[in-house]
Amino acid sequence: MYPNILRHPGPTPIPKKVELAMAQDMISHRSAEFVKLYRETTERVKPVFGTKQDILLLPSGGTAAMEAAVANITSPGDEVVVVTVGAFGDYFVSICEKYGLNVHKLQKKWGEACTKEELADFLKPLSNIKAVFATYNETSTGVLNPVEQLGEAVREHSDALFIVDGVSAIGGAPAEMDKWGIDILVTGSQKAMMLPPGLALLAVSDKAWKVIESNDSSAYYLSLLSYREWNEKGMTPNTPAVSLIMGLSAVCDLIDEEGGFSKTVERHEVMKNMVRKSMNALSIDLLTADEYASPTITAIRTPEGLDLGSYISHLKKKYHLDFAGGLGPLQGKIFRFGHMGYCFPSDILEAVSLMEAGLQDFSYPFEPGAGVKAAQEVYLSSLRKS
Repeated sequence: MYPNILRHPGPTPIPKKVELAMAQDMISHRSAEFVKLYRETTERVKPVFGTKQDILLLPSGGTAAMEAAVANITSPGDEVVVVTVGAFGDYFVSICEKYGLNVHKLQKKWGEACTKEELADFLKPLSNIKAVFATYNETSTGVLNPVEQLGEAVREHSDALFIVDGVSAIGGAPAEMDKWGIDILVTGSQKAMMLPPGLALLAVSDKAWKVIESNDSSAYYLSLLSYREWNEKGMTPNTPAVSLIMGLSAVCDLIDEEGGFSKTVERHEVMKNMVRKSMNALSIDLLTADEYASPTITAIRTPEGLDLGSYISHLKKKYHLDFAGGLGPLQGKIFRFGHMGYCFPSDILEAVSLMEAGLQDFSYPFEPGAGVKAAQEVYLSSLRKS
């Protein structure tokens, strides 16, 4: 059996070291061994978030962490702003509406980022905004929002909390939660964090904790106050994903072995450039402008005259190369090339080469080897600089 070459935006491939860590004997989540594991691991994750705040671990997907943010800081009728640039920005809209909030939706065209100026102009006529929600990396479009600048706009034009979905960014993109004024930052395990699905990670600022403490929330399982209380004991209030936390410890080892998180960020930037340059060489258009291009996922427009569904299916069946299609209004118009987490420049060269093989099978006109050559040039250039 050939292995599946998973180049999805998540779930993503799992390193063997992480698999072995998760295969360890089970331990009690109320034991001294677990307390040691929990405290050491959450401390080691802090640089990935760019924070001195505690990292809380929820046995859930990233969406539950997004909902936890909404449930703990807001009450029905509160005024909030949601910046949405794609499908997962719309998730925040749906969650906020479900909790009875008055949502002011700053909607951008799919494939575009939101600028500081646009958010500032949107906030100026509004008042009593409790929170501003934004997506750091929009998985559906490959857009990396400039959340540092968006945070500046929030602080300059409101007293609102700034809540960021970092699910497909954290672990692969720069994150400076404290410096950027992010009040709650959330992510999930199954993307750049190199783990299976089932673990959510989040951090909360001092400002947000004050709001949470004064908010009359009905949350039980997602009560962040409960998570904070148990975090002080080195535990979680309910049964945690013990094996995934063992795996997370191994992820921290891998980041250390790479030379620290800054090196991990550099690798993702190189892979992003390899993918983009290779598509340019093949005359295949990209959805997102270079300025706001994601380091973890690239949205690629359907090559002219190509039946995208047949092509993607063919790549998986013949070459075992697994890409994701488009969502919502982009279905059939793009496919998504994931390059996050346990992915390296050699994996990009492999995927581009197989893409080219598939294009030849479909008699698509291009210069064979052009994409691989362009990606290789980016990679070799990065090696010369290192």
